[in-house]
Amino acid sequence: MSESCRPRLIICTTCRAGHALEEGAATPGARLHAALERVIEDTGAPVELQPAACLANCDRGCSGAIAMRGKWTYLLGLLSPEHAADLLAYSAAYAASASGTVLPSRRPASLQRMVMGRVPPLEPTR
Repeated sequence: MSESCRPRLIICTTCRAGHALEEGAATPGARLHAALERVIEDTGAPVELQPAACLANCDRGCSGAIAMRGKWTYLLGLLSPEHAADLLAYSAAYAASASGTVLPSRRPASLQRMVMGRVPPLEPTR
């Protein structure tokens, strides 16, 4: 599957999720990104994973976004490394949706309240 046909999952790797960290400790955002890398490698999930320095959703960290050509982009929050497998299930439902919209009832239970906002597609949909 080409990258343009796969959802892009963008994870804020600098997110501290409101936690103080010891010197040299990985941020919760970096741990979420690492957990997603492991699950993608183990499952071969068709997702493009991209780190980001900050998604400006700090009060609702860990944060991520999901985007795909011709679909709404969603800002996600309240995430943790434990959500990695559920995020990939959500990514599959997002990819299967014509607009990218995945109703809360169709998301994994742990992600029912994680959408913080959305942005319409940059290019017109057909």
